Amino acid sequence: MHTTSTRQTSRSKRSAFARLAGCVAIAASVFAAQRIANSAEAAIRIPPPAQDEKVGATHSETAVFAGGCFWGVQGVFEHVRGVKQVASGYTGGAAGTAQYETVSEGDTGHAESVQITYDPTQITYGRLLQIFFSVAHDPTELNYQGPDHGTQYRSAIFPANPQQRVVAQAYIAQLGKARVFSGPIVTRVEDFKGFYPAENYHQNFLALHPDSPYIAINDLPKVSELKRMFPDLYRNDPVLLKVSA
Repeated sequence: MHTTSTRQTSRSKRSAFARLAGCVAIAASVFAAQRIANSAEAAIRIPPPAQDEKVGATHSETAVFAGGCFWGVQGVFEHVRGVKQVASGYTGGAAGTAQYETVSEGDTGHAESVQITYDPTQITYGRLLQIFFSVAHDPTELNYQGPDHGTQYRSAIFPANPQQRVVAQAYIAQLGKARVFSGPIVTRVEDFKGFYPAENYHQNFLALHPDSPYIAINDLPKVSELKRMFPDLYRNDPVLLKVSA
């Protein structure tokens, strides 16, 4: 099956309706394969970071992660207690190329990413990383996640400050040494060059389109795993990004 080219074609649409229609079109041909793949990529229980950020007086910080299609990653973190806002967007490239059609070509340096605004007195950067590695995506898949292939779907962390970089690098080393995954962690810690919000029709996609075959197959299981593995951090009602009409 040519799932990669089909997915890329569907994702080049300019509207949420067209993109949703593309997902429906490929669902019939890849449904069985996806069910098998997802069962093999179940969330993994991993230890919390041994080294975490020092919590100060601030009640608002940001974290930027990339782990495949931003629909699912945004949808997971919208259900995390202590998270105040999650936006889908593009990170790693220049401002002039931060548009969906351009990023989808795979040569802009951008990754589909999410920017998480959170209260560090309620949830720390390290705990966000724990969810990122165990539930939100598979950190052993190089330049792809599930059916989505290309460098724009790479696993990456973009630290906002030196402390976040130290925590991220230490945690990757900790998990690698513990060998909690079946393969090596390929997550890159990259320089933060700015976050550019994605088009409005991409925002809150999981919450707005839970019946989309792509969401139902690839992403809703992640939210269920979040609830199962992190009951103390799970919030039933997602915090949604406010977007203009």
